[in-house]
Amino acid sequence: MKGLEKQKYILRSLMFVPAHNEKFLNSAMKADADVLLLDVEDSVLPYENKQIARDNIVRYVSQKKFKQVIFPRINDRESGQLLKDLMQLTIPGISGFMYPKSYTGQDIYFIDKLLETLEYEKRLPLGTFKLIPLIETSAAVLNAQDICKASKRVIAIAFGCEDFVTDLKGIHDKGGQSLSVPRALISLAARANNVAPIDTVHIKVHDLQDLERNLVIAKNLGFEGMLVLHPKELPLVNKYFSPSEEDVSDAEEMLQLAKEAEREGKGVAVKNNKFIGPPMVAQAQNIVEKNELIMGKLR
Repeated sequence: MKGLEKQKYILRSLMFVPAHNEKFLNSAMKADADVLLLDVEDSVLPYENKQIARDNIVRYVSQKKFKQVIFPRINDRESGQLLKDLMQLTIPGISGFMYPKSYTGQDIYFIDKLLETLEYEKRLPLGTFKLIPLIETSAAVLNAQDICKASKRVIAIAFGCEDFVTDLKGIHDKGGQSLSVPRALISLAARANNVAPIDTVHIKVHDLQDLERNLVIAKNLGFEGMLVLHPKELPLVNKYFSPSEEDVSDAEEMLQLAKEAEREGKGVAVKNNKFIGPPMVAQAQNIVEKNELIMGKLR
């Protein structure tokens, strides 16, 4: 299936945009987000606005108004809106969909087969549309591995903290203790299955100091990017999930030293009195490749 071949996406910043609101859509066109999550779900009420949102997405995408990668957030399979969403939004220019309320791998298998049927009907390559399941409940956190494995369309999983805390009947505490375990489990499940873990939104959008604190936590836990609610968060989010000039320089030097050691039959290179082992070489390669992707986007 040609459409299911691996494609690399830059997933530092994924910004929600209520798709029924043209003012927000026009503002999003200029935003420096990697992905626009054009919302047809939670932020689009009452229900009559959902059709307006779908129509807006089709019009804006067909007119090629967005420079970003487009992943609409569709409605879940219990909503009565899912088929309407997919029938209308499986069009060229849309890379895939964020699927909410992903409880188990069966939910993802269901939408995978629905997309496959629509791709057949519309004569599109199989696997054209990718998936980013949203992990929003206790069950979803515990089933994160199955969700990652359920379809080759899954390129990332994203954490929805507010729905999770409600489902948990817990508290979104100031220090973030109630989120530490699910964050770690989501990142582990994603990395174990070669998909990207995306951290939860930062709900205090005007507190950039707290955003930075959360970005440090997310990066330490291995997250690839973050869900974003407001354009003012984008500079910090993109900065934290991009390699710095020093990171790239060190990685390039490490790769060069490793090549020289291999050529000279030494087996192991040394940098700053430290052995450069295979994990360090692999990490350096990841940094260089990610930087090349980002630089390619900026050109």
